[in-house]
Order: sequence, then structure tokens, then C-alpha cells
Amino acid sequence: MIKVNERVLPFPAGTRLADISAQVKPEADIFIINGHPAGPDTWVREGDECVLIKRGETPSREELSCLLHARHTPGVHARIEKAAVGVMGLGGLGSTVAVALARLGVGRMILADHDVVEPSNLNRQQYFIDQIGLKKTVALKENLCRINPYVVIEVIDSVLTEDSIPLLFKDVDVLAECFDNAEMKAAALRAVLRNMKGIGYVASSGVAGYADNNIIKTKRLFPRVYLVGDEETAAQPGRGLMAPRVGIAAHHQANQILRLLLDIE
Repeated sequence: MIKVNERVLPFPAGTRLADISAQVKPEADIFIINGHPAGPDTWVREGDECVLIKRGETPSREELSCLLHARHTPGVHARIEKAAVGVMGLGGLGSTVAVALARLGVGRMILADHDVVEPSNLNRQQYFIDQIGLKKTVALKENLCRINPYVVIEVIDSVLTEDSIPLLFKDVDVLAECFDNAEMKAAALRAVLRNMKGIGYVASSGVAGYADNNIIKTKRLFPRVYLVGDEETAAQPGRGLMAPRVGIAAHHQANQILRLLLDIE
């Protein structure tokens, strides 16, 4: 038995990659065996892992799901791909959280922001220079679909309020707060605590500058409600928002979202 594109198949030992390709993926023009590039005439042995790729081709939904199952383990990925996550604010934190979730293979995302991509955003946010002037919802959806075209993405291109948040995100399993406005952070937390009982919630506070990596923490506030950051270093003159530290905090948020989806507290 050997593994071909993450599926175990009964090819006998002594088979060439070209023979496997002829039966599994005739159009393949890139061959990888046990993690290393190989030629089509390479012999395959029992237990080898082979990957057959057609250059420039997008994997099918089934193929990509199979790959993610293999990387995450089937039990974990089965829960991720059924999950729905909301992201409020698509700046340095929110755009980076969304990219991590797309790479995880989260089944559905609701992305909310009303801003456009500005030149000053490019120092830390997950946009490209040719997207300047686009709505962040439009630009980020475009980028996420290039990473994982099978994630269902809904966008909300409007200003959120304490009253609208419970209605717009009522069906998500976890909600990420990625605002850069203190009043909206407080309003969102009130909305969740008062009207969204039991939802997973991951907020943020204190991610600016270039202080010590390790003072960014993930803190449990209430059951299924967490805060990421150092709770001190807000953006101010001389202490801006920069990609490395914002990225650390965003991946804290993404990992806590994953833990909540897996019911780990």
C-alpha cells in the first residue's frame, strides 16, 4: 500500500510514478515522493507517500479537504470545516486572523468592515498594493479565495453597532473582535455578554509597538470569552501598529478561536 495525494491506494511495490499517474492523475506534471521532487520514472516502494500535481491547477474541494484532513488529523478537521466564525474589523488583526482561518479550512466566515484599503494599511494588513482604494471586504474576500476557494465567505460592509452585532452574527460559533476603536471594543463585549450567551468570543487590547513578544497573552475573562494582548500598549505617536507584533496577537486570536471550536478551554 502506498499513499497518493493523501489517499491510501493498493499499488504494488515496484511501480513507477508514471504508472501511478496514468491511473490516478494522467495530467500531472509535477511528482513528489516522500517530500522530495522526483521524475516520472522513479520507482515507488511500500509505504511511500506520493503527490501528483498539475502545474497551476486548483485542487478540487475533495482533494483540498483530504489534504487538510491529513495535516490536521480527520477528527480535528471534521469539526473545523463545519464551523462558522465572525471577524469584526479587517485591519491588521482581522485580516491576519481571517487568513489563518482560511488556511485552517474553517467552513464559513462572516467578515465585517466599512473601510477601504489605504496606503498606510500595507505595513501590517493582509492586502496588496494594487488593492488600494478597494473596500476591505472586497479585497480580503478576493485574497482568501486565492488561499482556499471553498470557504464560504459572507461580507458585511457597514458600521457595526451594539444592537446589530447579535443579529448579524447570531449563527457563528466564535466571534473575533479586531477593532482599533476603544468604544467599539466595549460595545461589542457588552453585546456578547448581554445577548449572545454561550458564543465563543476572542477580543484584543494592547498590540502596538515593538515591546517584548511574550507580554502578549491570551487571558480568559469569562467562560468562552477571551482577551488577547498586553492590555497596555495602545497605538500613539512614537508607538505605531506594526506587522510583527500585530501578527503575534492575531495568531493568538486565531489559535484561541481554534481551541474554542474544538471545545478546549
